[in-house]
Amino acid sequence: MEKPVLVVMAAGMGSRYGGLKQIDPVGPHGQSILDYSVYDAKQAGFETVVFVIKKDMEEAFREKVGNRIAREMHVLYAFQEMDDLPDGYQVPEGRVKPWGTCHAVLAARKLVKGPFAVINADDCYGPEAFCEIYQFLANQTEPTDGLPAYAMVGYLLCNTVTENGSVSRGICKEDENHLLLEVTERTCIEKTPDGIRYTEDGGQTYFPLDANTIVSMNMWGFTAGFFEEAESRFSAFLDQVLQTNPLKGEYYLPSVVSELIAENKVRVFVLKSHDKWYGVTYREDKPVVTDALAKRTAEGFYPEVLWEAE
Repeated sequence: MEKPVLVVMAAGMGSRYGGLKQIDPVGPHGQSILDYSVYDAKQAGFETVVFVIKKDMEEAFREKVGNRIAREMHVLYAFQEMDDLPDGYQVPEGRVKPWGTCHAVLAARKLVKGPFAVINADDCYGPEAFCEIYQFLANQTEPTDGLPAYAMVGYLLCNTVTENGSVSRGICKEDENHLLLEVTERTCIEKTPDGIRYTEDGGQTYFPLDANTIVSMNMWGFTAGFFEEAESRFSAFLDQVLQTNPLKGEYYLPSVVSELIAENKVRVFVLKSHDKWYGVTYREDKPVVTDALAKRTAEGFYPEVLWEAE
């Protein structure tokens, strides 16, 4: 069996943050959040990482992150290109936004041949999550019921919101056996003095969310067969979004997973991490992450220098 591979989605534009937060330094030696995540992944057992980036950021990405990691891990690059579309489709005039997380994963389809984990480049998941997902992927056996087994690492919503604005999260429902039932992407969740709420109509209407709701932070574990499923559904997504939201519609990973669950094509196990999640949705979030990582370094969770080439 192929060893699990880590796929890192690092092609996002960082519009809320105002820059390439994927490579923005947060550590004492210029390390990015991504450095810490890949370090945690390496400690958990991952040996190969595929960075999904935009072609025009390759030089900066290699210089800031990729080259030093490549001294200790097998590093590959996949490019999320706007025109990577099924035959017969074209990029709508005026569109600059990437096609979303599922499209990012599809960019790695020619490089990954076995089980793989997926993460965001700008989220600090903590070491437990990587251990959980690696062990799940490494210990997979042939399913007795014919259904591929996927996994998602879930976090408490209250541990993933920011004081500095709205965030996008996948709201999860699971059954008594900790199998995922569905994921609903909420793109405008915010923390208020009265609790956590979300809106889908630009703030005209708000709905409350339980602080202990399990949410997806886009840490997934898949078999290689996921690529075929995601690719086969992309055309139907485009047919719809090109009519309704051609400039900003996105092909989300949670939406595809939810479809597969609803069609009884896969089982998705919900794994739990007790580590606190950290991220930089907004530039104002950066000091919180910097302080948290400095504290964990002082406590011995991380070495002062993550990679020999620093």
